[in-house]
Formats: sequence, C-alpha cells, structure tokens
Amino acid sequence: MSREDLKSDAVRFGHKQKELCQNKLNKGLIFDIQSYSVHDGPGCRTNVFFVGCPMQCKWCANPESWIKKKHIMFAEKVCKWEKGCRACKSVCPNDSIKFDRNGKPDIDWSICIKCETFECVDICPNNSFKQCVRELSVDELIQILRRDFNNWGSEGGVTFTGGDPLMQHEYLIEVLKKCKNLHIHTAIETEAYINEEVFLNVMKYINFAFIDVKHMNREKHKEGTGVYNDLVLSNIEALKKSGWNGRLVLRQPTISGYNDSDENAYKLIGFMNKNSLYEINLLKFHRLGLTKWEQLGKKYEYSDHGDMNDERMEQLQKLYLDNNIACYIGDNTPF
Repeated sequence: MSREDLKSDAVRFGHKQKELCQNKLNKGLIFDIQSYSVHDGPGCRTNVFFVGCPMQCKWCANPESWIKKKHIMFAEKVCKWEKGCRACKSVCPNDSIKFDRNGKPDIDWSICIKCETFECVDICPNNSFKQCVRELSVDELIQILRRDFNNWGSEGGVTFTGGDPLMQHEYLIEVLKKCKNLHIHTAIETEAYINEEVFLNVMKYINFAFIDVKHMNREKHKEGTGVYNDLVLSNIEALKKSGWNGRLVLRQPTISGYNDSDENAYKLIGFMNKNSLYEINLLKFHRLGLTKWEQLGKKYEYSDHGDMNDERMEQLQKLYLDNNIACYIGDNTPF
C-alpha cells in the first residue's frame, strides 16, 4: 500500500471516529417528558427527565432515574399471572423470570438490569413490563420542545430534571446551545454534584435553577444520599462568585427525623447569608415514588416514616423568614 493510500485511510478513519463520537454525543437517555408543568420554573413549561444520578436518596421519587442505561420496570398489580400467563418467561433470553409454586412471578433483578433486548416488554399482553428509558438525539428533543413552544406563553420554557441532567452534561450542553439560539427559557433541577468546571459551563446556558441541599451535615448527607455534601456546597459558592445572572432557588426535600431540625435550618441559613442567597423552597415529604421502588424490585425505607405535618413546615418556614430569607412551601414558589 502506498504512502498516499495509507494517508487516505487514516483520514477516513479519523472522520469515522469523529462521526461515531458525535453520534454518541448527540444521543441522550430520557425517561419522561411532561408538558404543561407550572411548578418547575416560570410560566408553563415542558419538563425533560434525564436518567443518571450521582445520589441514591432513600426517599427518591424517581428511582428509575438512577441508572444511566435502558432498563425495565415490572408492575405486578397489572400482571395476569393468576390466570396462568407465562408469556414473558417463554421469551426471556436470560432465564431471569421465574414463577413460584403459587404461580406468582419472581424477577431476578441482578440479571434483568444487564438486559439490553427487553423481549418481555414486547410480548407482555398486559403492559406489566415497561422500558423506562428512551434514546433521543439533540434534534429529536428540540423538535419536541418546538412542538410545545406555543403552549408556554411569554414566560415559559423547558426545565431539565431527572435524575440529574448534569450526568449527561455533554448532551445537555448541545441541547442548551440550541435552546439559546431559539430563545427558549431554560431551567434546571440539580444536586450540583459534579466537577466545578463542568457545572459552571452548563450554568452559562441556564436562566433559572433549583439546587437541592439535602442536609448541611456532611455525614448525615452521605447517610441519606450516598455522597458527602462538600461538592454541592462548593459549587453553589462558585456559582455565586462567577457572576452568573440567573435566578437561583435552593430546595430541600424536608423529611421528619432526617433534616427537619432547627439546627440544620440554622446552618443552612448561615450558608445562604454568607453567599447572598435569599430564596429557598421546602418540599414536604411524600411517597409518590413508592410504587416505582416496588416495580424496580427495591425496598423503600421510608414506607412508614418521614412524614411532615403542616405545623412543623410552617415553623421551619418562620425560621427562614425571620432571617430575611424568602421561604416557599411545596408548590408555592412565586415565579
């Protein structure tokens, strides 16, 4: 082979590799898209739910978002196993679906999580099996947003949530760049648990942000989420110092016996005052994600505790208000 032929092959190979990388970059893993949302940023919005999360909160409402890959959920309540249906078992290539002596299905999730073909989803006549995640290119997602554009009104836009959209930051940035070119208002819900440079680069394209602070004590934070809070707090400080001109509201999912103490509130108040942050949204604990835990074969630790009453939520709100911090409970954040 001549030198010119080798050079030509090298160029073609380089272009091919670049094309493969670009194709990979232009695909995002999304587990839900909800239109007509009015609680996750200004105006009417479209919420885009990304998979991938750096935390595994014990009270999480979207546990299907933890894993950054396609996977399934199983809704036993709609399964017709009692009528003798075994369609899923007949097509499972990994023998991960079995039935006990009473005929009830028993899923081996350690095997299912590795599956990439999902024959059970296609064959189930009752939709007991559901593929959680779909793959969308940047342009496909933008097309969906353009579809919703006329529903947003003058103040609406798109909110990226999850999971945590920062776990797919390369894809997210490409989407955000197109949103900026189309003058689409952008919001994000995030834990800010990522490299500072990446975080600040994403935030350049964000107009409004909710950032979660689960607990001010680093050990308690790890106990509830699986990670320490140092990176979260340092990224919030870095964002304030960067001159970012968007609006930031901190969020705390408020859970009895975990982060509802006066001590935790005063520490967060001190952090907010130090960094000139004056808005926080306290979310009242709920169990809306319980069935999802069950459908993923996971045990939900907060099935019988964690509840907050209105009186305690109002007491916490008063602590913030008394320290000149606007505090909103639940969906009452003014946009």
